[in-house]
Amino acid sequence: MDEPDTAAILPGDVLSTPEEDMSPSGSLDHIEETGRKTCRCVRPPFACPLSVSVEPVMFLSMFSLALQAPLATQYLWDRISEDLGYNGTRGEGCGGAPDPLQQEVQTLTAHWNLYISLGGFAVSLFVVTLLGSWSDLAGRRPILIISNLGMAVQAVVYLVVMYLKLPVGLFLMGRLLSGLSGDFNAILAGCFAYVADTSDRRSRTFRVAVLEACLGVSGMLASIIGGQWRRAQGYINPFWLVLATNLAAALYVYLFVPESVVPDPSAKLLTTRHHRAIWSLYSKGSITGEGGGNYQRCKLWLYTLCFFLVVMVHFGSRELYVLYELSEPLCWGPELIGYGSAAQHLAYLTSLLGLRIMQVCLEDSWVALVSLASNIAGLVVISIANTTALMFTGYGVCFLFMAATPVLRSKLSKLVGSSEQGALFASVACVEGLCSLVGSSLFNSLYPATLHFMKGFPFLFAAIILFIPAGIIGTVECQDKRRDNRDSTAS
Repeated sequence: MDEPDTAAILPGDVLSTPEEDMSPSGSLDHIEETGRKTCRCVRPPFACPLSVSVEPVMFLSMFSLALQAPLATQYLWDRISEDLGYNGTRGEGCGGAPDPLQQEVQTLTAHWNLYISLGGFAVSLFVVTLLGSWSDLAGRRPILIISNLGMAVQAVVYLVVMYLKLPVGLFLMGRLLSGLSGDFNAILAGCFAYVADTSDRRSRTFRVAVLEACLGVSGMLASIIGGQWRRAQGYINPFWLVLATNLAAALYVYLFVPESVVPDPSAKLLTTRHHRAIWSLYSKGSITGEGGGNYQRCKLWLYTLCFFLVVMVHFGSRELYVLYELSEPLCWGPELIGYGSAAQHLAYLTSLLGLRIMQVCLEDSWVALVSLASNIAGLVVISIANTTALMFTGYGVCFLFMAATPVLRSKLSKLVGSSEQGALFASVACVEGLCSLVGSSLFNSLYPATLHFMKGFPFLFAAIILFIPAGIIGTVECQDKRRDNRDSTAS
């Protein structure tokens, strides 16, 4: 293997000539060998400072999402508790026998989380695919601005509900409006596509790593700030910050981020060509990828299944952490919930560091297996956690759990040619939205159904699911080794 698989997380392009390398870093004036021109056809009012492009957009958007998500769940818990007349967890309800009223609060909160997630992701599942492909023609700036404004509208709806004490069901309306704009998945797609447009093959991996680090650092900071702020001042002020960060991200794109592709005024958003390309890729296989044929198409399906299972477990279990921590026997308050969420986001940085170190001596497939082993062990510990120390031990054991996802993305990318990368990543965005939909539905339904015999059963179930992608990745890697040995012997 000439280079690590993770170099193919995003579509590769032909390296620039030495003369092109003499141009300033981040220049958009050259023409890439992919056949798509990049130019300063849409100039922002100000130049992007210090060669920073979409990194602040990723940071601000993730900050708002990480600040909002746990606070929204806690707000649902408090409003439902108020409606049912339950005042436990922070008072007499914790430390004694299980309270049936507390279990009802947990069940209703989990169900509302399910409805909100179902509504939002069902809409964004289709919108992200369309916006992502449309941005190849219309440009990256529109998708980044539209998505951040949609998330800002969601924050406005949440604030109105909190100020006027409106029914919590209106949270669903805000989630649907955000989904219609592409939601956070569209921001991810736009940022990574922008980096692919403005970097060559040699620098792209580092740029992607910077974006991944932005996810972890911003999420960690938001989690710490959100817990303490909620405890000191309640919910409304933190949600004003959510609104401000989304608006700031949209304004930053408008003012500082230059366009990375030549916009096509005739580009159509509502067209079936995007879905036809994806169907052709998975039904006929790649023509220009590595080797082609049925085996490569089979690997494409298998790695997509692995990606689906890993991300589904990640999304599904993530939504239960706050509920799990609020109730007995942990009975965490806002501050500890913030620290727990920060520990989860810190794994973005530790996973990237571990990935970089392990690549020195391991193939990417084995890196993914180590990551899955870390995730499985952490979920098992969390499933039996009955003390704060044991819960944080589970978070610590999961320190490599995010390393498997980029490996799977890179393996999928290397199975198709450069002309098929757009169709591939459109399908990956669709699968990622489906992961959120299925994971949210499954785990938010499983949690209240298993409270009576094992509260942590959903986390144990998630650990069992992860053995499936681990087995697939190991089997495919061994099969590839045998095929390589057979080919080398024959030659």
